[in-house]
Amino acid sequence: MAVIRDVMPAFDLLQPESAGDAQKLLQQHGSDAWVMAGGMDSLDWLKDRIKKPGVLVDLSGVEELKGVRATGDGVEIGAMTTLTEIANHPGIRKNYGLLAQAVELVASPQIRNQATLGGNVSQDVRCWYYRGGWPCYRAGGNICFADTPVGRNREHAIFGANRCVAVHPSDSVPALIALDAKFVVQTSGGERVVDAEDYFVGPEDDITRINMLRPGDLLTAIRIPAAWAGARFYFEKVRDRNVWDFPLMNVASAARLNGGTIAEIRIAVNAVSPRPMRLQAVEAAVRGRAADADTGEMAGKLAVEGAVPLQYNAYKIPLMRNLVKRAVAGAGQPQGSSTLASNALAQEATCRS
Repeated sequence: MAVIRDVMPAFDLLQPESAGDAQKLLQQHGSDAWVMAGGMDSLDWLKDRIKKPGVLVDLSGVEELKGVRATGDGVEIGAMTTLTEIANHPGIRKNYGLLAQAVELVASPQIRNQATLGGNVSQDVRCWYYRGGWPCYRAGGNICFADTPVGRNREHAIFGANRCVAVHPSDSVPALIALDAKFVVQTSGGERVVDAEDYFVGPEDDITRINMLRPGDLLTAIRIPAAWAGARFYFEKVRDRNVWDFPLMNVASAARLNGGTIAEIRIAVNAVSPRPMRLQAVEAAVRGRAADADTGEMAGKLAVEGAVPLQYNAYKIPLMRNLVKRAVAGAGQPQGSSTLASNALAQEATCRS
């Protein structure tokens, strides 16, 4: 049997015990440092020899970045809080059940026990060309291998393609956008708080990044305001397999109703573009209308306007239309009646009918 002599490149492992020390290390080592939270995304990169940092900053010992804390205006979730803790937290389940539903559909129980919220929102795109070390645009090359006549692009973008057609893979992100969450980032210039949708960067702005973090920056917490506590929530995820798999598409909505009329609503989808999408035009169109099938039908058609499919992902257009339709119509359903879909083939058949 042949002996494989290729080994993971060496790096210095640094394990700070405070957020302040972690940020100092990140600022000291700059672009040569790699931040590791739960390690679910990091270890894939390192084992495949694609990313070769000189320094690995392991945040597992930073206790102040863990846990769910009540605030005067909602809750604050430390970036190192595991998805399992979030899914099981009584306050999250009671007041922000949309996030609990979303994180419960991430991967498998074993992965959720280790994966963190900060890592889930900050993970890189899952295009196999990029993650396989191919010299694509995002990796510094001059081609998108997925967007070619022979490219494999079933899981890729129908919106926002700009050289790169890879999509953002997170399940928690659309729920956080719908909940109007704020991301807390420590930078060299101090604390910066940004809206959830503004944390992400599209290829039209910087094709080498997926979020706003610069070398030396550290995501420390995510804050969810009380304004959306106890709202009407809807979350749906479509994937090929019932466990472990990333979304082919997901949708999240949070709504306030006045009788049967939509007074306020926030809707977000993911895995349709290089960055998560908040559907502001749809929100404006359905505000003041009944939360019913007719409004949902109108919302679904509006949501897919401008979509441009690739060779193998045209199914995403009817899929997105139906998911948005159900998210809007679902706002009128009794609390707790959200659909949690998991079989992509069944969903695609529904969309084509």
